[in-house]
Parts: sequence; C-alpha cells; structure tokens
Amino acid sequence: MSATAPSGPSPSPQRLSPGTAILLLTVLLSFQPITNDLYLPALPTLTDALGSNMAGAQLTLGVMSVCFGLGQLVCGPLADRFGRRPVLITGLALYVAASIASALAPGMTALVISRGIQGVAMAAAVVCARAVLRDLYEPEQGARVLARALTGLGACAVLCPVLGGVTVALAGWRVTLALLGVFGACALGFVLRRFPETAPRKDLDATRIVPMWRSWWRILRHPVFLKFTALSAFTYTGLYAFLAGSSFVLIGHWGVSRPAYGMLMASASLAYIGGTLLCRRLVPLRGVHRTIAAAGWFSLAGGTGMALFALLGWHSPWAILVPQWLYHFGHGMHQPCAQSGAVGPFPHAAGAASALTGFIMNVLAFPVGIYLGFALVDSTRALPLTIFACSIATALAARMVARGAR
Repeated sequence: MSATAPSGPSPSPQRLSPGTAILLLTVLLSFQPITNDLYLPALPTLTDALGSNMAGAQLTLGVMSVCFGLGQLVCGPLADRFGRRPVLITGLALYVAASIASALAPGMTALVISRGIQGVAMAAAVVCARAVLRDLYEPEQGARVLARALTGLGACAVLCPVLGGVTVALAGWRVTLALLGVFGACALGFVLRRFPETAPRKDLDATRIVPMWRSWWRILRHPVFLKFTALSAFTYTGLYAFLAGSSFVLIGHWGVSRPAYGMLMASASLAYIGGTLLCRRLVPLRGVHRTIAAAGWFSLAGGTGMALFALLGWHSPWAILVPQWLYHFGHGMHQPCAQSGAVGPFPHAAGAASALTGFIMNVLAFPVGIYLGFALVDSTRALPLTIFACSIATALAARMVARGAR
C-alpha cells in the first residue's frame, strides 16, 4: 500500500462533508465497543439474576462475536449489491429490536439468542462503515480519517463502562441493556436523515454464489489483505480477551466495585484515544508502515508486562490495568492503519473485503472468549497469559507489514 493520498475524497455518487463523514464513521464503528463495554459491568449481576454461571455468561459474548463475524459475510456482499444505505437501515432497525429483546430476556438462553441477533445487526453497521471509508478515500488518507473517527469511538468507550457500572448499580442490568436500544434508535435516525448512498456502483454479481466465491478467493489471496488483516485480527483478539475476562477477574476474584470497574475500563479507553491521536500525527510524517512498526512495540510491552506481573503473583488491579494501557495505546495505532489497509486494494469490492476482515477477526477471537470462560473459574492467570500471546502475534504481524514497505 504505497499509493499516496490525494488531496480530497475520490469521486463517488454522493459526497459527505468531512464532518458528517467522520461523525457517521464514529457512530457506526462505535456499535461494537458500546455493545460490549456498556454491557460488561452487568455481566456478573445478570449471571446471578438469571441463575447461570460464568461459562453461560461468556456465551452471550461468544455467540454475539460469532454472529457478528458471520453476519459480516452476509452484509458485505449485500452492501456491494444493493448499496450501503439500505443495508444500514435494515441492520440498525434489527439492532433496536434485538436490544429490546435482550433487556426483556427471561433467561440466559433467550439472552444469548437476542445477543446473537444483535451481533448480526451490528455487522451491518461496521461493514458499511469500512465500505463507506473506501468509497470516499484512498487508503493512506483513509487511515488518517479513520484515526479521527476512532478517536471519537474511544471517547464513547471511555463513557460506556462508567455509564454501565452506574446504571447497573442504580437501575439494574435490564435498564443497562435497554440503553443499547436507545443508542441504536438514535443512530438509525441519523442515517435516515443525513446519509446518502456512497457506493461508486452496485455490483450485480456480488450476491451470486460463484462470482462471490471468486471475489472472496481473490481477496483472500492478496498479500496486502492478508498482512493487514492478520495485524487487525491479532490486536483485536488481545483486546477481546481483556473485555471478555476483565470483569470476572477484577470484580469476581479481586472484589473491585462495579462503578470502580467502569472507571478502570474508561482509563484503558483513554489510552486507546491516545493511540489514535498519535496515529493521526505519525501517518502523514512517517507513513502507515512505520506507524505500525512503532505500535508493535507498545503491544508487546503491554502483553509482556501483564504476563510478568502475573507470574510474580502480583494480584492487584494495577497489574492488569497498567500493561493494558500500553496494549490499548498500541491498538489505537494499529486499527486505523490495518482496517484501511485491508480494504485498500479493493475499491469496487470494499464491502466484501471489509466483511472478510471482520469475519477473520471474530473467528479468531471467539475461541479465546470461550477458553477464558472456563479457565477463569479457578485462576486469574489465564487472562494475562492470553493477552501476552496475542501481543507476540500482534508484534510479529506488525513487523511483517513494516517489512512489506521495503
């Protein structure tokens, strides 16, 4: 991905103002962290209320992750065939309905099913966001724009754990889940009022089985796609491990209060924002590949520090949190570059490329969440060691991407 960025957006049927484009990307990409981060402080409470266990609670995250990944394989071709706007509207309406169902769930099985539907609906938002980014911008400029949007996403991630923890304490877990429906309804209203179609053209073959498989195979064989997707998947898996296991370690094992847990999660999101801000500065000065190379060191330092503290037996929230700040910081630098880079070579199949990237990310993360659901029952060591393994894989993937520029 060595092409230089043009001075402005590439041609498209409908242009968005820069401010509207960034706000749209922020809102759509925020669905994933908001759906997780607002929910995490409620996990231990709803587990007890529904008479389930830690493994059952992890299914609400794991099933949503799998459905999110599979949903992207459906939403990507649909967005290329019918356009971004109709797929977005349908997905957001489904998200609102699933959020209401999850808030009213009478048992863990119903909650798992509604969260799975939520994952499919969320796929429409994230796939279309990445596709819109490619519709409007060339890859390197897209990385800078995406970094700005992810800064806004980080701000949402700062507020959500705090809001979730306070809401659980004051109003209960059902109200916490209902807030997701409110967010989805607001996003749907914004899309209906402000978002025109941006697809440069509609691919009539995008949803036909044989052409679709050929397109996927062409994308999966592309070396640029493979390198950037590997980076995105490994760094995301480490983040997912933290999201899936931190509440059970910090609240369940170490007795951290739910509001305090929300504050700790918010501090990690602030580190993520710092990473996106540095990414915005480094990409124009040093390019995407050198920015990724620098970020790899932050990822490795965070995972190594967390594993070292665990092996030394330091059972303190700071032993998890401080290294995770470093990991979140590196993640904030990796993801704008990796997600923009993965779809960059495919301007006319951005939906399909975005879908495959998201599918691979979630397929890799899902077994990690299931493993932690069982491993954290009796010990907290599994969480830091898992993140350490992800940090090594992330650093190696960053090195491969950086070497590809030479």
